Amino acid sequence: MSQSLTERYDDGIAGMLSCYDRLVITGTLPVVCYAAGMTGYLNAKGIRIFDSPEFATALRERMRECAAALAAAAGVSIEHVGKAHIRKEDVVARVLEQRGDHPGLVHVISAMEACDADKPWHDKQSHKTFLRPDSGKRLHYYFYFQDARFGLVYLRVPTWAPFRLQFYCNGHSWLARKLTAKGHRPHHGRQCVRAH
Repeated sequence: MSQSLTERYDDGIAGMLSCYDRLVITGTLPVVCYAAGMTGYLNAKGIRIFDSPEFATALRERMRECAAALAAAAGVSIEHVGKAHIRKEDVVARVLEQRGDHPGLVHVISAMEACDADKPWHDKQSHKTFLRPDSGKRLHYYFYFQDARFGLVYLRVPTWAPFRLQFYCNGHSWLARKLTAKGHRPHHGRQCVRAH
């Protein structure tokens, strides 16, 4: 019978700490997060289905203006990452080296990434016009914040309806901040095992 690591090294373990590794929370607008819901919304607002791209483009421009305003107010720039091999974490790490880890907006990254979308469609058999599910690459913003409690977090904001948000934080950063607040410092000379 195989032993777990904690059983095998029980005599050398003074205690155990556990936390979530990565926490991702998503959010969307329930009424319009699917093609039929957005079709109903446009119909209720008197917007022609084939005018939906113009409607979505206007919303995208408002999102871009808001992102620019937030970045300017915090004194940070928006950096576009256009190549897949560039890791956003590395970009933000370089900014943190210059900025420090005090709370607030750290950096804003923009990137073209795949997302769900809708496209206008006219069914010749039913003679109905509606939106049907589609996908493509759209502009997304990553707002990186340094939070006093959770450490480095980000909010991923798409600029295309239905605007599915994604919030990310790292449980290890949260745990490290709790320990630091209680006066505990990591012992760099000791080995640690990290389970994924």
